[in-house]
Amino acid sequence: MNHSPRRLLAGMLALTTVLTAAACGSEGEGGGEAASNSLTMMVPLFGTAPSPQGEIHQAVEKLTGKKLQITWVPNAEYPDKTNVTLASGNIPDVMVIQDNKGAQFVKTAEAGAFWDLTDKLDKYPNLKPKTEQGRINSQTNGKNYGVYRVRPLLRSAVMIRKDWLEKLGLQLPKTTEDLYTIAKAFTEKDPDGNGKKDTYGLILPKWPSPSFSASSPYNAIDVWFGAPNNYGMRDGKLITEFDAPEFWEAQKYIKRFIDEGLVNPDWATLDTAKWNDPFVQGKGGISIDVNVRTGQLYDLFKEVDPTGYQNKVTMVGNLARPDGQKTSLPFTGFNGIITVSKSRIKTEQQLDDVLKFLDKLASKEGSVLLTNGIEGRNFKVENGFAVKIDDQKPEMKTIKNDVESAFIQLGMTSSVGVAGGAYEWMRPTPEEQAWQKERDLIAEEDLKTAVHDPSLPHISKTAVEKGATLNPIPTDARIKHLAGQLTDEQLKAEFQRWHTSGGDQIIAELTELIGKTS
Repeated sequence: MNHSPRRLLAGMLALTTVLTAAACGSEGEGGGEAASNSLTMMVPLFGTAPSPQGEIHQAVEKLTGKKLQITWVPNAEYPDKTNVTLASGNIPDVMVIQDNKGAQFVKTAEAGAFWDLTDKLDKYPNLKPKTEQGRINSQTNGKNYGVYRVRPLLRSAVMIRKDWLEKLGLQLPKTTEDLYTIAKAFTEKDPDGNGKKDTYGLILPKWPSPSFSASSPYNAIDVWFGAPNNYGMRDGKLITEFDAPEFWEAQKYIKRFIDEGLVNPDWATLDTAKWNDPFVQGKGGISIDVNVRTGQLYDLFKEVDPTGYQNKVTMVGNLARPDGQKTSLPFTGFNGIITVSKSRIKTEQQLDDVLKFLDKLASKEGSVLLTNGIEGRNFKVENGFAVKIDDQKPEMKTIKNDVESAFIQLGMTSSVGVAGGAYEWMRPTPEEQAWQKERDLIAEEDLKTAVHDPSLPHISKTAVEKGATLNPIPTDARIKHLAGQLTDEQLKAEFQRWHTSGGDQIIAELTELIGKTS
């Protein structure tokens, strides 16, 4: 659910994080004058952790005038590490919060752990909210406890192996049934032509956040079949995504893929950081995710097949259900927030210093560095687009990793498609440039059928108090049902347990909050 915390894993004590240090002072410092010279940070990681001696890390320090001690946490582990950090009270100066609606964050923020920036952001030109909707969506109970990371409002799409489609004589899908047909063919008809049955259709990862309200493949498919996006109004009443009858159609659809072996065998455990691997390695042929993943796939294919990579990837937008009706999954317009610790950054003067640091990161120069890299080193600018330089050299691959796997997570205005942010990468071939334009047209069209979550700006008190035990109930049960560990009746019983354990109170509170602002 949108108000869900992330589950604390039993093995959190064994969680491995990668600490990159280039800081003046020890972990116990901060809050005092040292905060103006160095900053501790916690940031999600999607690949190899950058070295503090690396070019990008050094360039960020030079740009901002700060020494940075960054704890890079693998994305799949980030929600749990976040909860552990919040509960410990040992919060770094600056911290990326992926779910600022989660119970643990709400409790911690409302207890005074983070600076309330609601009335402060307008003073910093690059931190000022870009849209009113984005500002509202990113609030926690009417307050901005951080700077929201801007993202386009519509990004959901389906990535498909183009060469496999062509080999099997298949067309791009328009409906969910079309997608099933393609997945079945990719699994059974030897799309790679090696004479072995060693491929599958849909690639599903273990989602690090609940499958509801997380813009996950599950969430997308639910909305395609007509279910609400987390919450929705039906006959004047607020209902959950999993209480809609359309949810069961979506669940049946996903389960058919799993039961028939049309997905990766490790669908319940595949790390999202490795989501691209089966696609590029020729094991799986379909991914449902944000549309910019297409560009990542192009680049990965280029590394392994410089002459034939153009024909490997294609993309469509949201799919219609079998009856031809189309409903699309929108994004929130933001992707988490960047917070400032009130226990470490204690004075208004120190806060101003940190906000100036963030404002510098959010500037055009900062956005380019965090998203593109170093101009003249790993990219150049042509006709307003970024063009890669010698991207096959080891040192350029290191810069690419450090940007795309790590530092881009500190971008607040650097997302592709966000005006005033970084340069958009120029695709090197006419086919890729055509995709670039098609992507934007698809998103613009899908936005017309987007299903928005009316609960997004609001937070239920009960969800905060009981969310740690409530929210895993429906999400865990869904996965178990897909794995064949629960029957339909048992899944329904788990949903009912959510309702009777406090879910009904959450719905009542959200209904009241929505009513006050409608």
